[in-house]
Amino acid sequence: MPTLSIQLFGKFCVWRDGQVLDGFDARKVQELFCYLLLHGKHSLARETLSSILWPETTTAQSKKNLRQALWQLQTALGSQTEPVNGRILLVESEWVGLNTEANIWLDVAVFEQVYNLVQKIPGKELDTPLAEKLEHAVQLYQGPLLEGWYEDWCLSERERLQNMYLAMLDKLMSYCEPRHDYETSILYGLRIMCFDRCRERTHQRLMRLYYLLGDRAEALRQYERCAAALNEELGVKPSKSTFALYKQIQADQLDEPELAMALKETDPTLETVTPSMLEVLGNLTHLQETLADLQNQVEQNIQQIELALNATGSSPSPRKTLV
Repeated sequence: MPTLSIQLFGKFCVWRDGQVLDGFDARKVQELFCYLLLHGKHSLARETLSSILWPETTTAQSKKNLRQALWQLQTALGSQTEPVNGRILLVESEWVGLNTEANIWLDVAVFEQVYNLVQKIPGKELDTPLAEKLEHAVQLYQGPLLEGWYEDWCLSERERLQNMYLAMLDKLMSYCEPRHDYETSILYGLRIMCFDRCRERTHQRLMRLYYLLGDRAEALRQYERCAAALNEELGVKPSKSTFALYKQIQADQLDEPELAMALKETDPTLETVTPSMLEVLGNLTHLQETLADLQNQVEQNIQQIELALNATGSSPSPRKTLV
């Protein structure tokens, strides 16, 4: 049994032998420990750590802050009195790292191990033991990584792990559907919606799953939810394929081959619209309009100069074609 258990999903917490461990009240001590847990498999330079955790202070002050935080962290972990091979942290004069042989349980580590295990296996091809591991892994996701923290290093990790979580839920949807466990598949889809209301492919799958359950009215309502989310978040309408699906369900004309095709696990074309892409599109459209205005202005200036030259009897040079 691990001597130390650490939760990073949702609220940060540390237990030892089932009891919450004291000594982690200082926020910077928490940040230091969490950063090492996420990035410390390879030793990190003290200067790197100090600049990340104290970016707004001088180099000398940030290194001093790191020394103090390390001492507090080692005290909380009891590392100063343990044999070197049993310590959680490996601290040297210039480097700090995590002892990968230490007897600890970390929710994020277990979560990532399962993700890597099933990543290349389609959900419908999972066997029961793997599906159970996957179900256990998604239960570990008690909320976004270190919920309430807004440091840059934390935000990037939070997004990465959330994307993994959504992919795992999607895989579980694909596992449940061919086994006719439509209710459970819908529950996984609704969990995806809690984090990404604009995930159009999931809206499509939910529409079809409700239809498979015989709840055509709820399938149609799911389309309305999809349309509202896309309009509110991205200012766009559902794709043609989503609208076509809506019309087919409305007319009660979906057959089994269409359902099987529609519930395939991978269909990246439906998830390509993002706020950042829309922003880029808007910028490019504006640039295109600006260039058109400039071209018109240049043409007008050329015409005026040619008229002036003709009036004086001068012969203008032949125009050069720009390519």
